[in-house]
Amino acid sequence: MAASYTALDLATRIPSAVGAARRWWLCAAAAVLGGGIWSMHFIGMMAIRLPIPVAYDALQTLASFIVALVATGAAFYAACRRAGRRVVLISGIVMGLGIVGMHYAGMAAMRMQAHVSYEPIHVAVAVGVAIVASTAALWLSFRLHSTMQRLAAAAALGIGISGMHYIAMAGFSMVPDMAIPVPAAGTVVGSGQLVTAVTASTVVILFTAILAVMYDRRSGVLADHAAAMVRDSEERFRHLYRHTPLPLHSLGADGRIQQVSQSWLDLLGYREEEVMGRLLTDFMTLDSARRRNEEHWPRLLSAGELHEAEYTMVAKDGRHIDCVLSAVAERDAEGHLVKTLCGLVDVTERRRAEAALRQAQKLEAVGQLTGGIAHDFNNLLAVIVGNLELARRRAQEDERLRVLLENTMQAAQRGAALTQRMLAFARRQDLKPEPVDVPELVLSMADLLRRSIGPTIRVETRFPLGLPRAMVDANQLELALLNLVVNGRDAMPEGGTIVISASEAKAETVGEGAEGSFLCLTVADNGVGMDETTLARATEPFFTTKGVGKGTGLGLAMVHGLAAQSGGRLTLTSRAGQGTAASIYLPIAPGARAPIAAPAAPAPARPRREDGSQRVLVVDDDPLVLSATAAMIEDLGYQVVEASSGKEALALLADGETFDLVLTDQAMPGMTGLQLAAAIGERFPSLPIVLGTGYAQLPDGADARFRRLAKPFGQDALDRVLNEVLHRPVDNVVSLSSRQA
Repeated sequence: MAASYTALDLATRIPSAVGAARRWWLCAAAAVLGGGIWSMHFIGMMAIRLPIPVAYDALQTLASFIVALVATGAAFYAACRRAGRRVVLISGIVMGLGIVGMHYAGMAAMRMQAHVSYEPIHVAVAVGVAIVASTAALWLSFRLHSTMQRLAAAAALGIGISGMHYIAMAGFSMVPDMAIPVPAAGTVVGSGQLVTAVTASTVVILFTAILAVMYDRRSGVLADHAAAMVRDSEERFRHLYRHTPLPLHSLGADGRIQQVSQSWLDLLGYREEEVMGRLLTDFMTLDSARRRNEEHWPRLLSAGELHEAEYTMVAKDGRHIDCVLSAVAERDAEGHLVKTLCGLVDVTERRRAEAALRQAQKLEAVGQLTGGIAHDFNNLLAVIVGNLELARRRAQEDERLRVLLENTMQAAQRGAALTQRMLAFARRQDLKPEPVDVPELVLSMADLLRRSIGPTIRVETRFPLGLPRAMVDANQLELALLNLVVNGRDAMPEGGTIVISASEAKAETVGEGAEGSFLCLTVADNGVGMDETTLARATEPFFTTKGVGKGTGLGLAMVHGLAAQSGGRLTLTSRAGQGTAASIYLPIAPGARAPIAAPAAPAPARPRREDGSQRVLVVDDDPLVLSATAAMIEDLGYQVVEASSGKEALALLADGETFDLVLTDQAMPGMTGLQLAAAIGERFPSLPIVLGTGYAQLPDGADARFRRLAKPFGQDALDRVLNEVLHRPVDNVVSLSSRQA
C-alpha cells in the first residue's frame, strides 16, 4: 500500500511536467511500484515454511523485477497521456498482467528438490484480481486528485496485489523429489541475500516517498509564494485602477457598471455603491444615451473597439459634463462578449476654450471686415463732408438751406463716429495718447451730450480743482464718454440724473499689477441697474439688454478696450433698481497738472491764399474723393493739380512740374500711397508728403515722417495739416493753443 500510494502520487505529476521532469517522474513511479510489487512477493515467499530448503535463481529473480518495472512504467505512460476510460482500462490490463507475470516469474526462480504445479482456476482468479485492482487504482488516481481519493486508490491497488499473491499461492502445490539435483553455488540467491534486496527496494520506496514529500512541500511553498504574488499583483492592479487619475470604468456584457475608478466617481460626484450595477446610460443625457444605444454600442460589438465617442454626462448635482469615451471589448474563447473596458476624458474646459476661440475668431473676422470697409466708407464720408463744408460756406445767406446742410453735416459726423467706434472695438484704432484735461473735455461736449440724452435727463458734473491731466486719446475718450452717457439715458426711460465726476486714484485701487497714479472718470446714473448675471456679462462684445435694433452691444466693449489699451481699466458697479456707475481709470500724464483756466483767446482768422503761390498735388483713385479734396484745397487758396494714380503723379513730377506738397491716398490699385511716397523720396527727398487714409492705421513699415490725415476730414482739419506741413514753426517757439477738437 505504501508503494502504491507513493507511485500513484508520483504518477499524477507526470501530465503537468515537461521535458526531463516528465521522464523523471515516470521512471520514479515505475521503480517505486515495480519495486513494491517485487518486494511484497518475496516477503510473502519468505513467510512460507516449506519442509525443504529453497533458493532462488539470480537471473530469473532479476527478470521478475524487470517485468514488474516495465509493466508498471508502460501502464503509467499510457494513462498519463490521456486518462480516458479506454486508455485507463488498457493501462489496467497491462499493469495487472505485469503484476501476475512478476509473481509467476518469481515463482519460476525458485530452486528446490520438488516438483511444482499450479491450479488453473486460481491463476485465472489471480489475473482478474490484479487487473481489476490496477484499473481501479489508475482510474481513481488520474481522474480524482484529493488525498483521500489517492489513499483509496493505494489501498485498492495494495490489497489487489496482495490478494492476487495469496490467491495464486492458494493454487500452488509441490511434490518433493530428492532425485532433483541441488543447484550449483553462485547461481542462486539465498534467503539472506533476498532479504538484503527486499530491504534495498523498501529503502528506495521510502526515499522516493520522502523526495515526493519534500517536492510537495517546496511546491506548496512556491505555490503559496506565487499565490501571494498574484494577490499582491491583483491588489496593485486594483489600487492602480481605482486611484488612476483617469476616469475608468468597466461594463459587463449587459452594459452595467462592474468597476469604476475613484477619478470617475469624483468626476460625476457619486459614491461607489450608487453606481455599481447600474447602466452607463443612467448617467447620460437623453440624446447621449440614444446615440450610445443606437450608434456606438453596435459599433463596439462589431469592431471590438470604440474611439472618442462624444457624450454629455450628468453629474449628481445636475451639472452637464462634456466627455469623450473610448472602449475596448473583451471576449472569451468562443467569441462571446465578457466585458468592456472604458475610459472617459473630461473635455468640458476644452469645449469652452474652443467656443471662446470661435468667438475670438468671429471678433477677429469682424475686426478684419471693419478695417476692410472703413476705407471705402470713410472715402464716401470724405466726399460728403467736403462738399457739405463747401456748400455751407456758400449758403450763409439762406438760413433754411444752412440748417439743412448743418443737419446733414451732423449725420455725416455721426457716421464717422460709428466707424471709429467699431474700429476701437476691433482694436484697430490708432490711438494717439496725449495729456488731456478731462473737465475741459467734458464741458466742451455739453452741447453734444445734451442733444444725445434729451430733455428728460439732467447731467451734473463734479470736478475738484487742480485735477491732473490724463494720458489718453482725446477723441476716443469722447466716444467712450458719449457711450456711457447714452447707456445711462437708456437705463432711465422715465428720466433721471446722470452724474459725471472725476478724482485721483492710487494704483492699489485699480488692481493688481497697476503702477503709478490714475485719474478716475465716473459716469453714474440712478436707473434700473443690473443684476449679478447681467453685470458679469456687461462688457462682452455684442451682449445687450436693449431691444432689437436699439443696441449693438459694442459700447461697453469699446470703452473696456480703450481703457485697457491706455494702460488702465474699466470697472462697473451696479445693483438692480439702484443704478449703475461706470469708472474709467486712466494713467496720469507725468508732470501734467491742469492750469488755472484763462479766458480763451479768439481763434485767429484762417489766412486765405488768393495768389495761389503754393501748389499741391492731390493723388486719389476715387474721382469723387479727388474732386472734393481738390475743391476744398482750392477754397483754402492753394493751387491744385489732380492725379488719379501713383504712376500719373510720378509722370507729372518727371515732366518737371514743381509742387510744395503731395497729398496722396494710401489704398490705390497698382501703387499704394506708401509706394508712391518711397518713389518720390528717392528723387525729391525734400518734398513733403501727406498720406490720406480711411483705414484706422497704416501698414507695418510706414515711415513715421509721413504725416497721416484720417478720412473723412473736414476743411478745418485739412487746412490745419497743410499749415503744419508747409509752415512749420521755429523750434524755439512753444505753442500754447488749447487742445483742438
